[in-house]
Amino acid sequence: MLDKLQAIEERFEQLGAELLEVGSNYQRAAEINKERVDLEPLYKKSREYRQAMKSLEEARSLITSENDAEMISLAKADVEELTPKIEALEKEIKGMLVPKDPRDDKNVIVEIRAGAGGDEAAIFAADLFRMYTRYADDKKWKAEVMSESSIGIGGYKEVIFEVKGKGAYSRLKYESGVHRVQRVPATEAQGRIHTSTATVTVLAEVDDVEVDIPESDIKIEVYRSSGAGGQNVQKNSTAVRLYHIPTGMIVTCQDERSQLQNKLRALSILRARLYDIELAKRQAELEADRRSQVGTGERSEKIRTYNYPQSRVTDHRVGYSSYNLPVVMDGAIDQFIDELSTKDQTDRLAATGVDDDDE
Repeated sequence: MLDKLQAIEERFEQLGAELLEVGSNYQRAAEINKERVDLEPLYKKSREYRQAMKSLEEARSLITSENDAEMISLAKADVEELTPKIEALEKEIKGMLVPKDPRDDKNVIVEIRAGAGGDEAAIFAADLFRMYTRYADDKKWKAEVMSESSIGIGGYKEVIFEVKGKGAYSRLKYESGVHRVQRVPATEAQGRIHTSTATVTVLAEVDDVEVDIPESDIKIEVYRSSGAGGQNVQKNSTAVRLYHIPTGMIVTCQDERSQLQNKLRALSILRARLYDIELAKRQAELEADRRSQVGTGERSEKIRTYNYPQSRVTDHRVGYSSYNLPVVMDGAIDQFIDELSTKDQTDRLAATGVDDDDE
């Protein structure tokens, strides 16, 4: 880690010198300044760490070489104060050294689909939707439904919604996977516990320039939106169904008032899905030996179980459990996300060669 920090300090100072010499080349000056601004927090933290290490070394030296009891006592106090400070700085610096996911500040598209379990799975999908929208509210993010397919008893076969807010992807990306619920359904007369599942997919919102979809690759159908009857039934064909010919993927959108709005929504969902597929291919190629579920978005494993009789929620990727299920279902999922983020950071640090044994 010290070698990495030294290289960063040298680069930061080199950029400072280049900035003074760049003259009237404003484009180059802007490039240099951007890189320097990006490095500055780590540069300052590195300097603070080195100074703390130097002070600790001086204090330890005084303890072994000094004869004055008062000086030794002061040096010991410095050691007691500096040791936890250095440990905290090391942890913070290691986190800063992890390459940032460029998607972390993106808005997200969350897709929840009922899995095994019939109507109970659809009700669970609705419970998860409520959990995530409550979580978004707590973070002051905006959640907006893009598409939904509901059942008559308050559940969803599928619901797709967008979450807009700074850092939305950095937190919600760990929620991708199969969620499992164990509880007695309201319709169960014998009081037996049923197990149902729902699949959550979290996609970073993708700009038009990031994924180009040729018009020849898309077939578009329009139809009338389904409504509750009476005045709510659409008289015009505003709903849109997109067929992506190369992949066979189908996206429908009917919640907007105009055909154009529904088309734009559907394209946004399709673009995010295609980007996610391409990214998964790249990750598979680059990390073929890495099987961790954290941060990979693999959806083949049950990642979390919600056990109602025991009021327990367990995330199987990190072995972490909460015994306050009602609070979790009301959106308090930061405890799980923090654990997953820490594990992801540890794994990525190990991949960069900066692990917990480095000094």
